[in-house]
Amino acid sequence: MKQIVDQYGQAFSAAEILAEPQTARLAQLQREVAGHPARGLTPQRLNDVLQDAEQGNLIAQHELFADMEERDAHLFAELSKRKRAVTKLDWDVVAPRNASKAEQDLTAFVKELLQDMPDFEDMLFDLLDGISHGFSCLEIDWQLVEKTWLPKALHHRPQSWFQMDWETRNHIRLRNNTMEGLELKQFGWLLHQHKAISGYTARSGLGRVLVWPYLFKHYSVGDMAEFLDIYGLPMRVGKYPGNATDAEKLTLMRAVAGIGHNAAGIIPASMSIDFEQAVQGSEAPFEAMISWAERSISKAIIGGTLTSEGGSTGLGSGLAEIHNEVRMDIRDSDCKQLAGTITNQLIYPLLALNKGFADARRCPRFQMDTQEPEDLKSFADSLPKLVAIGMKISAPWAHDKLRIPVPADGEEVLGVPAATVIEPPEPKPTDKTKAKALLAALTKNMGSDFPDQDAVDGALELLDGELQPQIAKWLKPALTALSNTESGEAALELLAGDNPLVDDAVLIEALTRAMFVVELLGADAALSELT
Repeated sequence: MKQIVDQYGQAFSAAEILAEPQTARLAQLQREVAGHPARGLTPQRLNDVLQDAEQGNLIAQHELFADMEERDAHLFAELSKRKRAVTKLDWDVVAPRNASKAEQDLTAFVKELLQDMPDFEDMLFDLLDGISHGFSCLEIDWQLVEKTWLPKALHHRPQSWFQMDWETRNHIRLRNNTMEGLELKQFGWLLHQHKAISGYTARSGLGRVLVWPYLFKHYSVGDMAEFLDIYGLPMRVGKYPGNATDAEKLTLMRAVAGIGHNAAGIIPASMSIDFEQAVQGSEAPFEAMISWAERSISKAIIGGTLTSEGGSTGLGSGLAEIHNEVRMDIRDSDCKQLAGTITNQLIYPLLALNKGFADARRCPRFQMDTQEPEDLKSFADSLPKLVAIGMKISAPWAHDKLRIPVPADGEEVLGVPAATVIEPPEPKPTDKTKAKALLAALTKNMGSDFPDQDAVDGALELLDGELQPQIAKWLKPALTALSNTESGEAALELLAGDNPLVDDAVLIEALTRAMFVVELLGADAALSELT
């Protein structure tokens, strides 16, 4: 195989490196059984474990971190929440700035390879194990598929398989029973060094912050379990004679210890057991310490407590949203660190092996989508108003803010249907105005054999359908008023004077309709019809 240039500019032959994983010949690591430093952990023992790690011996520290995540449900839940906040995000591979056509083609090539990886999300999750440990190592098992080198598998290796170099204490190496360890081979590993704390690699993991609240919490859990074991039981005092033998004393002790749970026991007649007042106390001090420890763990991992225990605080959602924003800042930082690792240690090797790529500065970049979509409703309301006052707004900026992709050439797009021009209707007079006009027209033609045709048509329009109840109620009084007066105006004054609380519009319309009926039937006939 031809010479390959790694991301640091060093040329090497990939034939031997791609032949087998580096750990395939380190049988002692494969057979190694993990220890469990969390058993019987004390402050002194914990301090020794942390100091050994600073000197390059990582085994006990990282086995302890694994124990903590396995044994503490709260710590596990918070770490899992932080990891999965990253793995659920969409991702992309973007070309370098001012990319040429060839660079755009390389970007499309490597993006397609990553999309086809079946265990890509598992890879992200395993790399994020570096949050608590400070680093996470995935060994790449390569395979050649149709002249394309692809990762066959990505094996997560325990952090206890590694050590630090003695000179700088920052370079991670495989343990091989030598003082300096074994250098990690090029293109053979995904090494994600996650910085939760600045300093030496052995001190950069979040686990070093979590060990102390973990230790204090589990002391309190043990104490509370012991308290609950004897809570409510009476104090038992055994009495033996002065000449009792050691065997007799042991028998009495067993009886005293067992009688609290078994409620039965036997002792020699020369001995006695007295029951004193039941054990007094409260579980509150233990729960207070446990609560403090869990709040400290939440603060260290996700930057707050309300997103994990908001239900017990009684506080509103506003403060919880502020805490959630803090968590988003932590998530975004995790994403940026993870993206750098995948760009340098997965994307670059894929291009170097398959395309002969050798310029790390122009390498396509892995990127996770951490942007929150803006409120579509607020933008839909504000953007037209801002444009209307003359503000120049970039269309690509709006697409980016709203997370709406720019359509490709020839791609079908949504559009606004052409507006239909509707002629505005002529203003209609109000009922009162129309009734007054009709009343005047009918009054003008009273006594004529042929009333004005417009007045007749208007009256017919008003009488179309059923009469409104309030108009029908006043139709007979209107006819009576017309028969007792000489004009419509006089009839209106008579009606209005007798009924001052009735709306003029109702009386006018009733008179208008009455006058129409009078013209057609005559006053006497109309009154007889309504009687």
